[in-house]
Amino acid sequence: MPYARPTLSQLLTQVAQDIAAGLPGSDPLLRFSNLNITGVAQANLANMHYGYLDWISLQSVPFTSSGEFLYGWAALKNVFLEPAVQAGSVTPGQVTFTGVAGTDIPLGTPLTRGDGVGYTTTADAVVVGTTVVVSAVANADPTGLTGAFGNCPIGTVITLGTTIPGIQSNGTVTTAFQNGADLETDDSLMSRMLLAYQNTPQGGASNDYVQWALAVNGVTRAWCNGNGFGAGTVVVYVMLDSTESPFNGFPQGVSGVATGETRGTPTATGDQLAVANYIYPLQPVTALVYVYAPTAAVQNFTISGIATATTATRAAIAAAIAGVFVQYGTPLGGTVALSLIESAIAAIAGTTGFVITAPSGNITTTVGQLPTVGTITYV
Repeated sequence: MPYARPTLSQLLTQVAQDIAAGLPGSDPLLRFSNLNITGVAQANLANMHYGYLDWISLQSVPFTSSGEFLYGWAALKNVFLEPAVQAGSVTPGQVTFTGVAGTDIPLGTPLTRGDGVGYTTTADAVVVGTTVVVSAVANADPTGLTGAFGNCPIGTVITLGTTIPGIQSNGTVTTAFQNGADLETDDSLMSRMLLAYQNTPQGGASNDYVQWALAVNGVTRAWCNGNGFGAGTVVVYVMLDSTESPFNGFPQGVSGVATGETRGTPTATGDQLAVANYIYPLQPVTALVYVYAPTAAVQNFTISGIATATTATRAAIAAAIAGVFVQYGTPLGGTVALSLIESAIAAIAGTTGFVITAPSGNITTTVGQLPTVGTITYV
């Protein structure tokens, strides 16, 4: 049975009783007596010792550990904290400027986004005709903790950080800055560590591919479809819910195989390439591995009975449905029970009396599809 740790009040009472029992016929527990003050101090020290022992017990097993002890337990399974990655460091982003033919934008030129985020060019680029395309990477965060701030889509306005005669100062992103990721959270590391403890590597089992994919910075969910494209093939689906949040977590790039793979086409790019290249040296040599982005299966909803719901309530409903899809949705083909969505909505204040009229039943998707929230209509 679990050990019943005494509370501070119980310790105070016990110490007071011990002092009184040791000095019969006296009154040693007067409010300002030295013995009473000493007893209170002793009880507080004992309480601190109990707290420290509680903390030690939490660190002594993987599933309740934290901080450096969590990192140590994870390292025993070759699971390590994923560092921050700067956007463009895997595949450089590109910015297009206009200017006078022959004008050079040198390596190391600073660039600035509208919100002040800085980038640096990674190669010389010369204006041909009236335009120049320059590759760049987001500047590293001085703390080394963040990197997702550098992600930005095509069309984002970028400004030269220094004046270059013959080049217009404003340009636009023509190849998105991707793969930026913040330092992995302890909760994420805990999930990957427990997965490693629960699934012994088997040289290419389905769970091995999932663990390999999750070890790539930014990947938050992964699934393995054995023989997905025929005998000998493995299809790994991935999602990057944080780093690709502007795209609802869907990977940005071309789905395909690793750079070193010569048996399949196409070669992946972007997020998919980062995962494929990580898996390639770990996979069985006979496997032909494809890394794919799931296809969004947009689910529109019609909800009656709460047409007067506030904006905050509606946002909470959308988030609740999305949470159910994250937890239960899979690109391996499956069904998300409508009752799960109803329960999630019912837990939100101000939703009493709602009825989901569309869809009318459980949500089913085919292989390759992942359910996402579309338009929610209130009637």
